[in-house]
Amino acid sequence: MTLALNWFKSSHSSNDGPNCVEVAIAAATIHVRDTKDRHGPQLAFGERSWTGFIQSCSAES
Repeated sequence: MTLALNWFKSSHSSNDGPNCVEVAIAAATIHVRDTKDRHGPQLAFGERSWTGFIQSCSAES
């Protein structure tokens, strides 16, 4: 059985920019997709991988 994910737009996405992502949090994974291509590819991270991903993104800012 596939559960529906509750997607929300990232707080870092803007309404008029080309870089918009959505995130959905499931029991064991965090999912990320492109707002403009909702049926396209998605990334799925485990908790430790997500933490590392966010930390590496924060280091770039």
